[in-house]
Amino acid sequence: MTRNRATLIGFSAVMMWALLALFTIGSAPVPPFLLNAICFAIGGAIGLIWTARRGFGVLRAVSWRVYVFGSLALFGYHALYFTAFRLAPFAETGLIAYLWPLFIVLLSGLLPGERLGVWHIVGALIAFAGAALIVLGRDSVGGASALGLGLAFLCALTWSGYSVASRGLGAVPTESVTVFCLITAALSVAAHLIFEKTIWPQGLVGWASVVALGVGPVGLAFFTWDVGMKRGDIQLLGVASYAAPLLSTLALVAAGIAKPSVAILAAAVLITTGAALAAWASAKGVSGRSGDQSLP
Repeated sequence: MTRNRATLIGFSAVMMWALLALFTIGSAPVPPFLLNAICFAIGGAIGLIWTARRGFGVLRAVSWRVYVFGSLALFGYHALYFTAFRLAPFAETGLIAYLWPLFIVLLSGLLPGERLGVWHIVGALIAFAGAALIVLGRDSVGGASALGLGLAFLCALTWSGYSVASRGLGAVPTESVTVFCLITAALSVAAHLIFEKTIWPQGLVGWASVVALGVGPVGLAFFTWDVGMKRGDIQLLGVASYAAPLLSTLALVAAGIAKPSVAILAAAVLITTGAALAAWASAKGVSGRSGDQSLP
């Protein structure tokens, strides 16, 4: 698989995450941990189909430490994310949570064989400014909470750390994400039983939204993201991830939930510019390298 193809596969996860807000709204009033449990159970089922292509023997070769790491990362990220949004204003919390693409770009410089250039950083900062326009343009709800904002920051660190660390687990098959999803579903069931009241999806729209979440943003997306992190251009994927809040907002506009605005247009220009700079920096870096850029 070539580096460019792996990058495109990884970006498909960003496209799916762009529908996260729309489907989450449609899934109301299902409580967060129950929603997490259902979605990751669906994602795990998709993973079983994915794994069947190569055979389940590939899972036995993976260390239990990898399963613990991946499962805690997926469960921890969502636990922090949901809790942060319950404690702090939506806009500020969302902005801090969207630090994870910037952290991916910065942390990638610590990886062997990766080149982090100044234009990667500039592109990431410009794209982050675009995301800030979108997120801060939303209405804030509730009073400020230092704890909630702190959890959002930990949320960003958790996902960026998991994503970059996945690069170091290149020898671990993507099929291992199947186990991550199933364990995360089990942990979410336990958290739901302890902290929440059971409220099932309401009507056709509710169930369709939950299933769509499980198939895409909280399912297949984690498999394609794993491919991108392990074999693709990690800096470019980090910057391009800022397309998620933009595309998410456009999806809400198309559904009539959000209104179009000048801020959205400005954000689109900033995010596109940032991604273009990162792509240019990556292309320049690759062109300066010798040898075959394809990966097995």
